[in-house]
Amino acid sequence: MTNAATETIGKQKILIVDDEGEMCLLINLLLDGEGMEIEHVQSISDAVEYFQQEVPSVVLLDNRLPDGYGIDLIEFIRSEYPATRIIMISGVDIAAKDIALENGADLFLEKPFNKKTLIQSIQGLV
Repeated sequence: MTNAATETIGKQKILIVDDEGEMCLLINLLLDGEGMEIEHVQSISDAVEYFQQEVPSVVLLDNRLPDGYGIDLIEFIRSEYPATRIIMISGVDIAAKDIALENGADLFLEKPFNKKTLIQSIQGLV
């Protein structure tokens, strides 16, 4: 086994579901160097397609997406991939916090959040 293959074993796969490119870039920068494999998609349909290929450890899920609400994706993840942890992230839909948690999200992070909060939230779930 090569060193590159060895390095990827044990990495946490993080899927960002957010249509704002700047937010995805920011999260990538915050998690850089933390030993996580990060992917991002921009819609619910892209997330469902992603799950057909890969199963992430954690999903960072925005609520307002081009093809619906992230809250609606929670039920799919919970029923099909119960081991995947879900962190709802939102700056606009603070009222969605209770609904997201009731529907199965593990945590809710209000935007803006800092690096320490994000990393601790992910590490606390995996």
